[in-house]
This record gives sequence, structure tokens and C-alpha cells, in this order.
Amino acid sequence: MIRATRSKGHSSRFRTWLLENRIEEMQGPHIKEAREQHPWWQVVCLTGVDYYSTLGYIPGIAGLAAGALSPIATMFIVLLTLFGMLPAYRRVAYHSPHGQGSIAMLEHLLSFWKGKIFVLCLLGFVGTAWMFTITLSAADGATHLAENPIVPSFLHDKETAITLVLLAILGGVFLKGFREAIGIAIVLVFSYLFLNLLIVVFGFYMILQHPAYLSHWKDALLHGYGNPLDMVVVSFLVFPQLALGLSGFETGVSMMPLVKGDPGDDPQRPAGRIRNTRKMLTTAALIMSFFLITTSFVTTVLIPHREFEPGGKAAGRALAYLAHQYMGNTFGTIYDISTITILWFAGASALTGLLNIVPRYLPRYGMAPEWGRAVRPMVLVFSAIAFAITLAFHAGVNAQSGPYATGVLIMMTSAALAVTVAMRRQRRHRPTLVFGLITLVMLYADVENIRSQPNGIVISILFIAAIIFVSLVSRALRSTELRQEDIKLDEAAWRFIEEALSSGEIHIIANRRQAGDRREYELKEREQREANHIPREVPVLFLEVDVADPSEFTDVMEVRGVRVDGYRVLRAESSSVPNAIAAFLLYLRDETGAKPHCYFGWTEGNPLVYLVRYILFGEGDIPPVTREVLREAEPDPGKRPAIHVGG
Repeated sequence: MIRATRSKGHSSRFRTWLLENRIEEMQGPHIKEAREQHPWWQVVCLTGVDYYSTLGYIPGIAGLAAGALSPIATMFIVLLTLFGMLPAYRRVAYHSPHGQGSIAMLEHLLSFWKGKIFVLCLLGFVGTAWMFTITLSAADGATHLAENPIVPSFLHDKETAITLVLLAILGGVFLKGFREAIGIAIVLVFSYLFLNLLIVVFGFYMILQHPAYLSHWKDALLHGYGNPLDMVVVSFLVFPQLALGLSGFETGVSMMPLVKGDPGDDPQRPAGRIRNTRKMLTTAALIMSFFLITTSFVTTVLIPHREFEPGGKAAGRALAYLAHQYMGNTFGTIYDISTITILWFAGASALTGLLNIVPRYLPRYGMAPEWGRAVRPMVLVFSAIAFAITLAFHAGVNAQSGPYATGVLIMMTSAALAVTVAMRRQRRHRPTLVFGLITLVMLYADVENIRSQPNGIVISILFIAAIIFVSLVSRALRSTELRQEDIKLDEAAWRFIEEALSSGEIHIIANRRQAGDRREYELKEREQREANHIPREVPVLFLEVDVADPSEFTDVMEVRGVRVDGYRVLRAESSSVPNAIAAFLLYLRDETGAKPHCYFGWTEGNPLVYLVRYILFGEGDIPPVTREVLREAEPDPGKRPAIHVGG
């Protein structure tokens, strides 16, 4: 007996620990602002741990994908960055100043279930991008560690095991309680960029000192492509494979609540924060563009192409290869440590984004389990997915670039599309045309990336299918919860209730309005008084709930009183009729102290059809569902509003 008690106590303490840190739901302009805000140049570093850490593997991926054309193909990424995605995300920052991002802009394009499914699909691509940010970053960190000549030999060729250890450490830190430290991000980013700058400067020095490197590169270009036009065309075809260099924009917008604005900023439209976020995005893009161009050039010119291939010494670590090869193992080891650290921090940033995106959308849709708001269970889920991805791809950096690029490109495309639609609605024709062209370029990049790396779209579809399945199952399991955030009654509604209280109880007849005339209410009252034996002298109210958007899960219920030829009618709108009626009855009980009685007629038809109608359209077999909602909300039968069904 004592053992059982202890076991139960330990289980209870474990459950409390597991669920104690919960993520607050964030909705549009009502989201809770960050407690601490920082100058925009500091927040650049938080964005940079994700954005700039890609320098650890992008030059290697570019060298493998484009060969001698890598610098030219990289120029397309730079042009798209500065003249495409930067202007687009500057607009996104204006339209979503609280960090909602481009998905929130697109959320309003479609209504009802179409809009929800559309958002779930976009979340599938976002999940793909951020999950592969975690796994690819850890895998590249493992590659830098395993290839370092100073580490013990038993760690060589053990990238998969090292990656799993790094992922376990990341998950363990979040289970313990992770708090983003902007000071750490500043140190990491500045030191990492400084080390990369040293490699770039030394690389150009080597090229100037040994012109043969440049000659060999020119020969490879001319021998392989013949004329400049061919080089440009082939580079344009290849550049979607280098899309990882665009990965920081969505992260940058999501960091907006951390950006300090002006003291007098309007909370709904904080002009100072928007202006400073645009400075942050522009600075980050300019820095990244500089390093994309310079690192692709020095790595392509100085590293033999065979070393970029799988198993080569520069595979997934081109800049580290240059650091060790030309600047010595001591400097190379320092660079490896810096790279591993910033890559690990990039995984932490991506995991933070995943933990934030669940309560931003899914709970509001009723599409996440209740424990989906708790940090630690979600960390375990995401860690398990990361482990599975790592084992499936054997911790290969190049192998994971396809799914990562697919997720990133779809995110960028959604942003360009959202801005195009916003400009069109504002009837700004020239910006609409410009951003429409950018959207077309991104769509081309999507198609070309899918064609060259089809595993990316396959994995994204698996993510989407998993999210939709879990979301719909969660929605069904949570279908009998109370959904009303608040209930508001107008003056006429309160007057009707006070008049009905004259008998000491509240008697309500649920009605589905047809004609809404005197005859309808006369027949309905007669039917329910006879079927449920309501005395003639007892006053009754009619309650009518119309379904607004059944795809919504929570709402504020506004009840208004309407008098129809002497009959007192309470009318409201909600996403679900049974849940709204149950919430209203409990509200009346708590506000008046009287026990409400609600009367229904029997419904006829197939119960399974009614179940589907309830889940998808908020109606169905209303009386039993209303009682079930009340039973779950109020476990004490003596305090529960009464449900009567007759006819």
C-alpha cells in the first residue's frame, strides 16, 4: 500500500513537472508583448544565429550543386534577397507588427474550413523548414566535429551518433527550461562573422598570391559552358538549390516583439518598431549577401570540386576546410568550435519557433491536444521527430538540404503572395505588379527545387498529412468542450431574463428559427409545453443560436433580446450550437443563482450523419450533445442545468 502511494505521488509530481510550463496563446494584436525589448541591432543577432549559421554548409552545398558556376548562381540568390524577399518582408513587417508573419496575412484570404486547411498546409511547410533547420544544423555541427584533425580518431565517421547527442543535449536544455539570451547571441554572431571575414580575406590573399587558382576556375567555366549566356542560364536553373541562403527572413519577422520601438508607439500599429524591424531586416540581408558572394567565390576557386562531393573533406564544411588547409589546425579548430556553437544555437532558435507556432494557430482552431500548450511534452515530440529524421538521412547535410530548401522556399513564396494580395487590395498597381513578378520567380524556384530534389516535397506532404490528421483528431476529441471566451447580453436580453425569473426558475425553449414569425413561436411553445409538461403560468424564453463560422473553435457570444408579437426571443451566433447553449445555461446559472431548464424536441435521422454535421458544421443532434458538454463542464449533477427532450 505504501509503495502504491509513493508511486502515485511520484507520478503526480512527474505530471506536474511535465505540464508546468505552458505556452500562452497569441492572437493578432492581442498577443502579450515581450517583457524585454532590445535595440534592433541586437535583435539582428537573434535572427543571425539562424540566418548566418547557414554559412557553415551553404558554400559546400553550392559547390556541389553548381560547381564552377557557384559564384554566379549565388548572385541570383543575392539579387533575390535584396530586390525580392527584402522588400516583401519589409511589407510583411508592416502588416504583422506583432510577429505573426506571412501566414497570418494569408489566413484571412479564405474563410471557414478552406482557410483552416490552407493554414495547416502552410504550417506543414513551416514545420518542414524548422525541423530540418534543427537536424541539418546539428548534422553540420557533427561534421565539423568529426572532421576536425585534433579530435580522437574514434569520433571520425561517427556523424550520426554525434548528431543524436547534440539533439539530445538541445532537447535536455529545453526540458530543463531554456531562456533565449540575447547576450549569448551577440557574442556568437559577432565572433562567427569575424572568423568568416578572416577566412574570406585570407582566401582573397591566396588567390592574389597564386593566380593559377583563378586561371583554373576560368578554364573550368569556359570548358564547361563556352559562353556567358550559357553560364547565366544554367546558373538560373541551379540557384533554387541554394535557397538555404534565404532562411532568415521569416525568423526575423517572428522576432518583432523583441524589437524596441518609440516610446509613443500605438500598440496596434507601432510605427517605431516597424521602422526598426525594417532596419534589422535590411542590415541582416546586406551582411548575408556580402558573405554569400565572397564565401562562394573563395571556396569555389580554392577547393577542388571532388572535395565537395559526399565523403570529400569539404562536404558540408567548405569554409572549415579552408580554415584548416590554409590557416592551420589551431585556427581551424577555433572556427569549428564557433561553427558548432552557432549551429547548435540555430537549432535552439528553430525549436523555439516550433514551440511558439503551436499555440499561435492550433489551439485557436481546437486542433491541438490540451497538452500541446505545455513546453516539455512538445519538446519530447519534436526531439523524437528530429531523431527519426537524423536516422533516416544518416545525418547527411546534403541529403537534408532538399526538404529544408522546400520548406524555406514555400515560406518565402507565401510571403511574396501575401504582399501581392495586400497591394492588390489597396489598389496599388505598380507594387502589385512588382511583387507579383517576385511571386512568379519564387514559384519557379519552388518547381525547380521540387524537380531537382523531389524528396523535399514528399517529406513536406508527410508533414502536412500528419498535421492535418492530428489536428482533425484533436478537434473531434475536444468537440465537447466549452468554447465561449466570454458571453455578453444586451439590455433587452437582461430584461427578458429578469422577467422570466419571476417564477424562481428560468425556462428556455431552444428553437431553430425558420420564418421567425408569431405562428412559429406559438406552435413551438404549445408543442414544448405539452411534451415537457411546462405549466401554462410559467414564463418561457426562446433561445436561437445561428452558426457563424463552424471552423472556428472559440468565440465571444453576444446575445440580444428580440420581442416578436409578445414572445421573448434571445438570439446569438456561435461556431457550435450545442456548445453555445451549454455555455449560456451555465452563464445564467452563475449570474442569477437560478437553475436553468432548457427544452428540446427530438431529432430524426442517422446518428452518424448528425455526428459529422456537428463536428464539421456545428449543428447535428443538439440535445444529447448539449447535455454531454454540460456533463463535462459541471461534474455535479445537482448544480448542472437541466436538459429536457420531448415530442
